[in-house]
Amino acid sequence: MNKNVQKKPMTKAQRAALKKKKRTRTIILIVIELIVIAVLLFVFLAFFWGYSKVDRIEKNDIKPEDVEINEDISSETIEVMDNFQTIALFGLDNRSNGNLSSGNSDVIMIVTINNETKEVKICSVYRDSYLDCGGGKFKKCNAAYHDGGAEQAISMLNTNLDLNITEYVTVDFNAVVECVDLLGGVEMTVTEDESILMWGYMDEINKMTKRNSPHLPGAGTYTLDGVQACAYARIRQTIGDDYKRTERQRAVISAMVEKAQRSDLLTINKVIDAVFDEIQTSLTNQEMISLASQIFNYKLGEMSGFPFKKNSLRLGSKGDVVAPCTLETNVKELHAFLYNNEDYTPSSTVIANSKKIVQDTGFDEGDGF
Repeated sequence: MNKNVQKKPMTKAQRAALKKKKRTRTIILIVIELIVIAVLLFVFLAFFWGYSKVDRIEKNDIKPEDVEINEDISSETIEVMDNFQTIALFGLDNRSNGNLSSGNSDVIMIVTINNETKEVKICSVYRDSYLDCGGGKFKKCNAAYHDGGAEQAISMLNTNLDLNITEYVTVDFNAVVECVDLLGGVEMTVTEDESILMWGYMDEINKMTKRNSPHLPGAGTYTLDGVQACAYARIRQTIGDDYKRTERQRAVISAMVEKAQRSDLLTINKVIDAVFDEIQTSLTNQEMISLASQIFNYKLGEMSGFPFKKNSLRLGSKGDVVAPCTLETNVKELHAFLYNNEDYTPSSTVIANSKKIVQDTGFDEGDGF
């Protein structure tokens, strides 16, 4: 090719079209990063594909009066939290698809977006955490969604952790299966024990989703399909129990982010079409537009699990529970982690709940690991 041959200059319209295409692609890929992280991608990206898809999302508007927020949270704590957007993410372990209004929330995540730096942090709440699920009834926290849907689950988080959440997204794990498949799978390193324990979960998910995903032959590094990735994220029988399971969930999320960043627009559109019907959210159109307007600046920060210091025990008919050691100390650490608030002071409600948990479980400050 003759390097001296000059290319025909683009017209003003062509330059504008190219600039728009590049800007759109950049925005969309970074939108995917954030939303795959919190499975919020299918909400935000709607605005880049038109409102027809937004209308397919199951809406459940939550007003401040629909959820409980501790009245005794300090004004200083509220002021700090107002510098962030906090969204609750629930993943339901339902055996039938399509029901997002009830069920045990086996995935509970708190997502914060720093309004100034645009950093996104995620904290998993262990499903067996022994907390007040409403009306002074202390039990495994994943029961709150079963007892009263998203409203009660959010109230559980707010009252036990001194939060002021009113926004949420709920998905069934079938949405994760479809998303991973359409992204072309995710690479994970699996141990021998994990490969064996995945079999039962895979058989169940295969039956539910009408797939025929093969079992893994043993330990190794694999590109997991949707069924395999979902089964991997659900394992809880190895050393570490539910603590290790939430680590696997976050590992799958990170792998999905990495794969999504290398994806193309056609694949992204297929993902959106496939999973839009499997989301319930409280986010309004205006709130999503506001998020989308700044989304190209978002970046993934740290991820962790709550409670940070904990112990476990069998508590009669309530089964095996995770006890924060203590709730008061853990909530202080949570506010430092999510909101960079080292000066947080727990409310009297959190202190009272903390004392109740110590009384019921026998585990105090020095008993955690």
